Amino acid sequence: MTGTGMEADAIRDELRALLAIRSPTGMCGGAAAHVAERLESMGLSVVRGRDGSIRCVIPGRDPASEAVGFVAHLDTLGAQVKALKDNGRLELVSVGTWSARFAEGARVMLHTDTATLTGTILPLKASGHTYNEEVDTQPCGWQHVELRVDARADSAADLLALGINTGDMVSIDPQPEFLDGGYIVSRHLDDKAGAAVMLVAAQAIATDPNPPRRDVHLMFTVTEEIGTGAASIVDPRIADLIAIDIGTTAPGQASREHGVTVAMGDQSGPFDRDLTLQLIAFCKAADIDFQRDVFRYYRSDLASARQSGVDARMALLAFGVDASHGYERIHDSALTGLCRLIAGFALSD
Repeated sequence: MTGTGMEADAIRDELRALLAIRSPTGMCGGAAAHVAERLESMGLSVVRGRDGSIRCVIPGRDPASEAVGFVAHLDTLGAQVKALKDNGRLELVSVGTWSARFAEGARVMLHTDTATLTGTILPLKASGHTYNEEVDTQPCGWQHVELRVDARADSAADLLALGINTGDMVSIDPQPEFLDGGYIVSRHLDDKAGAAVMLVAAQAIATDPNPPRRDVHLMFTVTEEIGTGAASIVDPRIADLIAIDIGTTAPGQASREHGVTVAMGDQSGPFDRDLTLQLIAFCKAADIDFQRDVFRYYRSDLASARQSGVDARMALLAFGVDASHGYERIHDSALTGLCRLIAGFALSD
């Protein structure tokens, strides 16, 4: 593996590229194509699922051995047009589970059948000069916000004339900031930071002079935010399935923005104890900073894999995210530690 500073730079470069590609669930073609191109540039053969997911295999020395798989998701939160309103605004429904509190004030792109328009998600009572204290006392929820498109639209007919229809996708501007001191602030770090880490780890594994003993499967799903991410993508040869996703840093949680978070369980239940303890042992042996945590209101690609009957040991590795599903913040140290753990564990015997 390269030095930590070089790893951090490489991960930031991958993350910048991924954040620049809009990919709310249901609109992940661009992100999947980008990831496929990056993997192919490493000399890896890519298979594209009918649902748009991406998978590839880094061959091991012993193809008869059971494989290890790593999975991250490319889809992000977003919204969809529910109705065209008589006032020229758009009613929305969320794509994925996130609070309208974090949607209020968001700059967005509206993706119609033929064009892309910009706009802003606003509360129904957005003007303090008109509504005074009612701006602060109105309820919070998706039924209490609307999308103002940056085009003249005073009626539903005007919206139709602009080519806007029910079901059009709305992607949220990530507004990324890569700060000195190692912090990264952006929407959609869940799970584009995880995908970026996996791409850098893939490069390290694929170019190591000593190939891994067993095949290493890399998977990038596109429907995790709506609960079906890894339901159909896992190869039956995979014995150990490890998801890469966010850990939540909040009161009552052990996750931190620094170091790897090893999840012991989430709302779907405990993860495989033997595999999880192997990952912890590797962290200790490789001097990778880590902490353990359990998530109560959380599910990842592993939940859909479990529900679809995947026969594999499962574990979850995370990078701590502050304000998950909102304006998220992470730190380079968690991402570089996670990269070292993925590559090192995959290459170990």
